[in-house]
Amino acid sequence: MRWEVVGWGALALLLFAAEALAPGAFMLWIGIGAAAVFVLVAVFSDIPLLWQVVAFVVLSVVSIQCYRRWGRARARASDAPLLNRRAEQLVGREVALQQAIVAGQGRVSIDDASWQVSGPDLPAGTWVRVLSVQGTVLRVEAVGPA
Repeated sequence: MRWEVVGWGALALLLFAAEALAPGAFMLWIGIGAAAVFVLVAVFSDIPLLWQVVAFVVLSVVSIQCYRRWGRARARASDAPLLNRRAEQLVGREVALQQAIVAGQGRVSIDDASWQVSGPDLPAGTWVRVLSVQGTVLRVEAVGPA
């Protein structure tokens, strides 16, 4: 075996192993570029090293772009899209105001957390519905008296 064939094969395996240890679907595509150059060098023995490196870079970029164009579009939709967006999970909830809304600002207690709210001025104890989230502030509207 020629050293460049072994080198490209080892690089491809190393990149695949790195992807397996730290998944993120990035080293995989560079590994595919290395594997393609491995096959090219194994089949065509007279490719200069500079052109091997150029082919590796080009094939890696092409494989990454193929994933970005077609792979992401076919990705499975999450069954819990709001899992790590806690505030957005609260939209639609109805709770009593813990602290009156004065000058557009107040507080509510939901589950184990206290949230700042914005909305029309309302007395403490008024039931409000969470309409939307702006950063960490919940925008609310009144739904009835306490």
